[in-house]
Amino acid sequence: MPDSILVTGGAGFIGSHLVDRLLADGHRVTVIDNFNDFYDPAIKRANCRPHREQATYRLVEGDIRNREDVAACFEGEAITEVIHLAAMAGVRPSIKNPVLYQEVNLVGTMNILEACRTHGVGRYIFASSSSVYGNNRKVPFSEDDFVDHPISPYAATKKSGELMAYTYHHLYGFKTACLRFFTVYGPRQRPEMAIHLFTDRIWRGEEIAMFGEGDSRRDYTFIEDIVEGVLACRSAEYDFAVLNLGRSDTVRLHELITKIEQNLGKKAIIKTMPQQPGDVDQTFADISKARSLLGFEPKVSIDDGLARFVAWYLKKQEQQ
Repeated sequence: MPDSILVTGGAGFIGSHLVDRLLADGHRVTVIDNFNDFYDPAIKRANCRPHREQATYRLVEGDIRNREDVAACFEGEAITEVIHLAAMAGVRPSIKNPVLYQEVNLVGTMNILEACRTHGVGRYIFASSSSVYGNNRKVPFSEDDFVDHPISPYAATKKSGELMAYTYHHLYGFKTACLRFFTVYGPRQRPEMAIHLFTDRIWRGEEIAMFGEGDSRRDYTFIEDIVEGVLACRSAEYDFAVLNLGRSDTVRLHELITKIEQNLGKKAIIKTMPQQPGDVDQTFADISKARSLLGFEPKVSIDDGLARFVAWYLKKQEQQ
């Protein structure tokens, strides 16, 4: 029987891909999104335009910081599951505007949890982040690692969101999963994220900033693999779980730039910059727990994923 699911932030990069799948699988989907100007709102409106043509989709244009907007998501709809993706994202912007991150990622998340309690939601899935690991020296990062030393306000809000999720699970019993995403990329990726930003600037012959010596490493994870992990989480057996969703493979920054150059057939103009406060040296996911509990097995290599992203990017340029 189809479920009725609330996806917060469902017009964004990860959210719109997830909604694609949920609608294709026959579920009723309610989305709340405030279309803020962190990046061009027209991008998010384009992401959800095909969804709005479907009778099983409902959009609440509202802000999770506003309890009335959150309540509107549940009006006339027996929502059984909440997938909470809405957040202010990004390490560096959080250092510049920590109060906004606190308001959206903590107050907003509390409003969502309170709505889950009030309406008897059975399952709550929270989008956390690999940033909670900070500069842990032990790699790969395991869910059992000590994560009480976040090095950015963004990371601190994500760790706090996990703690609030556990508290509500403990008090009210709904099944709860906190998913630590590792550097998600693919078509529709936010334009300020490294892969999209580098691709755009290299294509246009513009300078790119490489922070540090290009030796930082990231566990880049293709969007389709992330969506599969979230969907698997919907039916897995657990009461409360914290799970890494990553590729479990790392790529150095200078290697990433080279791969993008090869896909575009253009050389990058690189400006070396000092390492930025809040940036971690590496991210690297131990996914053994997700593999065991969810059957999670990422399928898209960095080479295949970049080729697919660049093809999407070039097609978008042709359409403009």
